[in-house]
Amino acid sequence: MPEPSPTAPVDHTDEATATARGGLIALAIGVMNIATYGFTILAARALGPQQYGAVAAVMNLMLVVAVVSLALQATAARRVAAAPGDVRVIEHGIRRVTLRAALGLGGALVLLAPLTNVLLRLESLATAVVVGLIAVPLTVMGGQAGILQGERRWRPLAVLYVAAGVPRLVAGAGLLLWRPEELVAILAVLIGAVPPVLVGWWALRDRGHVDDEGSGTDHGGRALVRESLRNSQALLAFFALSNVDVIVARNVLSDHESGLYAAGLILTKAMLFLPQFVVVVAFPDMADSGARRRALRLSLALVGVLGVVGVLATYLLSGLALVFVGGSEYAEVQSQLWLFAVLGTLLSMVQLLVYALLAQEASRALLVLWAVLVVLAVAAATLAGSVTSLVVVVVAVDSLLLAALLVPALRTPRLDG
Repeated sequence: MPEPSPTAPVDHTDEATATARGGLIALAIGVMNIATYGFTILAARALGPQQYGAVAAVMNLMLVVAVVSLALQATAARRVAAAPGDVRVIEHGIRRVTLRAALGLGGALVLLAPLTNVLLRLESLATAVVVGLIAVPLTVMGGQAGILQGERRWRPLAVLYVAAGVPRLVAGAGLLLWRPEELVAILAVLIGAVPPVLVGWWALRDRGHVDDEGSGTDHGGRALVRESLRNSQALLAFFALSNVDVIVARNVLSDHESGLYAAGLILTKAMLFLPQFVVVVAFPDMADSGARRRALRLSLALVGVLGVVGVLATYLLSGLALVFVGGSEYAEVQSQLWLFAVLGTLLSMVQLLVYALLAQEASRALLVLWAVLVVLAVAAATLAGSVTSLVVVVVAVDSLLLAALLVPALRTPRLDG
């Protein structure tokens, strides 16, 4: 079946086609996540605890750096989906802004390499410099993925996602077998960041002449930067919200209990990333005023069903779930694992609502994320005295956040005007 042209109308009633596209993206993202997890396990085994600690710190930093890439992807996807007739103008602007952002972010991280080296205790300035180099292709990939997502070109987008995971695993296996060192592991990440950019370049080649007239909507560089900055702050707030509890655990629980809580969070992250494909496929429709509410309702229902299945499976097969989070050493947390699955489901639904509001340009509504972040940190630090009480507090606060975001997300008019 040929790919639809970027400006062709999309038939939102074809459920079989939508299911097939969702399955394709789900498979691609699954392959990417498995390959990324495989690289993590490989690096942990090859490097040992001391060197792997530095690699883990770098990978956590890259999650923060990736917020810029995700923000550019959301900006590109929303604009292309909302104004398909302006796709050439949007693509030209996104490519220019993305390149500047990539070079600026990468250059800044390279200049800050000595500080990164000290803060992360890398004991390797070269490793800190490579972090800055990784930021360049990582950011470029975000803009490319956003254009493909907005055009609903699922096959090349699926290839791009696969290319974002498998080459890293292959490069990591080869390089770490050759020389199991911290710098070599990060070089493998750099090498693995290049193939998805090549896939994006190939998929977006020969795009033709840019029509400067378009629909009259402002797709200039300043407008794109403003929207990307708004998206960045919202996504950064969600990232902080979904990770602050592990920091609280380190400060209010004993070392042993905080370790148990961290093990439970492995399951939470799995439940968070499991329905990631739903967000990718639904986002263009959520930017379409005619399909927005239906797309959001169907997406919430699908994420909810996946969550219920995951929670029930965790409750009924807690022994198997325990193997996934670390094995018998963490047996004390086995009876609470279903709560961590609930937490992951709530976070996945909150993530969907965050993207729904970004699709509506309702970024003001997302300022509540920062307020809830403060509430969560204070409530958890004040009320939590055990693993169970901490996860219950986090579930309660995230449930309130879900309810707070649901109303504006389902509202038809744009909130920011």
